[in-house]
Amino acid sequence: MSKPTDLRPVGAELWFLPVRMRMPIKFGRETVASITCARARLVVRDRQGRTAEGWGETPLSVTWAWPSAGAYEPRHLAMKDFCVRLADAWAQRGAWGHPIEIGHDFAEETLPALLEEFNRKLPPDPGPMPRLAALICASLFDLALHDAYGVLHATSTFATYTSQWMNRDLAAFLDPAKDAPADFREKYPADYLSRTPPSALPAWHLVGGVDPLDESDLTGHEPRDGYPALLREWIARDGLNCLKIKLRGNDAAWDFARIVRVGRIAEEHGQVFLSADFNCTVAEPAYVTEILDRLRREQPSVFASILYVEQPFPYDLEAHPMDVRAVSARKPLFLDESAHDWRLVRLGRELGWTGVALKTCKTQSGALLALCWAKAHGMALMVQDLTNPMLAMIPHALLAAHAGTIMGVETNAPQFYPEASLPEARIHPGLYRRRNGRITLETLRGPGFGYRLAEISRKLPEPAVAAGTL
Repeated sequence: MSKPTDLRPVGAELWFLPVRMRMPIKFGRETVASITCARARLVVRDRQGRTAEGWGETPLSVTWAWPSAGAYEPRHLAMKDFCVRLADAWAQRGAWGHPIEIGHDFAEETLPALLEEFNRKLPPDPGPMPRLAALICASLFDLALHDAYGVLHATSTFATYTSQWMNRDLAAFLDPAKDAPADFREKYPADYLSRTPPSALPAWHLVGGVDPLDESDLTGHEPRDGYPALLREWIARDGLNCLKIKLRGNDAAWDFARIVRVGRIAEEHGQVFLSADFNCTVAEPAYVTEILDRLRREQPSVFASILYVEQPFPYDLEAHPMDVRAVSARKPLFLDESAHDWRLVRLGRELGWTGVALKTCKTQSGALLALCWAKAHGMALMVQDLTNPMLAMIPHALLAAHAGTIMGVETNAPQFYPEASLPEARIHPGLYRRRNGRITLETLRGPGFGYRLAEISRKLPEPAVAAGTL
C-alpha cells in the first residue's frame, strides 16, 4: 500500500552544539557539567518530486544512556561518531512512507545492524554502546523526518497521525497484552492522542542530587549569573509546584532525608507534587517500599505529595525481570530508561509497572507507539525531559500536550543552561521560562512542529557531515 503523500529522505546534515551547564547535574553515579546537543536537517522528497526540509535535535546525554565506571569522553566521542554514521544511513534510506512507518522500520531493521557493526569496531573502553544510546543518536533524524512531513504537506505534524496520512494501522506495529487484548486494527495514533491539547502545561523542576536546597548546602562555587541557586529561590521565581527528586538508590538514609527536606521546603509554598527518581540503582523492591512505608508513618504529608516513583531498578528488564507489584501497590511506578519500545512496556506491565515516562530522545516514532500501547492497556503516562534546550524542547513539549500525561511535563533546561536557548526563547518565551509553575505552547504555529525556524536568529557552525541531496 502507498499514498501520494508518502515521502523518503534524500539528504542529511548534522551539527554538534556544545553546551556548558551553569551548575552540574548528577545522573546515577556520574556528575556532568557540559553536554553536546546534536542537531539534524533532513531533506525529503515526495512521489511528485517536491522537496522539504525538517529539523530535529537532542542532547547526547551520555551518562543517562550509557552508564559506566569508565571515562566519559570515549563514550561521548562514540555517540558523536555514531550520529555521523546515521546521517549517512538516513541520507541513503530509500524507503517510502509516513514518518512513523519509516521511523519504525529504521529502528527495527536498520539501527540494530548498524549498532552491531559499530560496536565491533569499538575498543574495550568504552564499548559496546547500549541500545538506549543508539536510540538517542537516531532520534534527531527521526524527529527531523516527522517535522519535514508536516512542512511538506503544510500541516501540523501531529495532525498527520491518522488513516488519511498513514498506510498502516497500529496492528501492523503493535501486539496486545495476553491478559488484556486490545484491538489495534483500524486504529491510529490520533485515536490515543488528545483531541484538544492544552496550550499550557504544569512544569516539573528537577532537584538534582548535588543541587543546593538551602543556605547550608552552599559551597561558594555557585554561579552568580542572575539565576537562582537554591531550591527555595527557584520555587519563588517560577511559581513551581511540581518537583522531581533525584535520589541515590543505594543509600536509604540519604534518600529518605532528601525526600523529607525537599518535601518540607515545597510545603512552605503551598500545594506541591513530588516524584521520586531512584536513578536505576536499586537492587530490589524492598529498598523502595521501606522508604515509602517510613514516609507514610513519619511524614504523611510528604508521602501524600508523591505522585509517582520513577525507574528505581536496572535498565534491562529482560536481564532483571523482578516483580515490582509491592512498589506499585504503594505509588504509581513509571518505566523510563527501560521503556525503549512498546515490547518492553508490555513486559514492564506484566511485572507490575503501572506507568510509562515517554521521551522524544527514544525517537518520536517509538514514543508514539509506546504511548498507544500503554494507553490501550490502562497505563498512565508522563513525558520526561533529557534536559532539552533549543529546538529539542519543542517536540518534547508538544508530545506532552498531546499525550495526556498524569501531570504536565518535565522541563530542566531553564534550570541548567537557560542561556543556551536565548534565540529560541525570543520567539517562544513561554516555553523556555516557567511562570506560575507552567510553560506555554501558544507561540508554536505553522507546519511541522511549528518551530518558526526562520524567525530564530541562531548562527550554526559548519556541519559535521553533509550527505545525500541537499
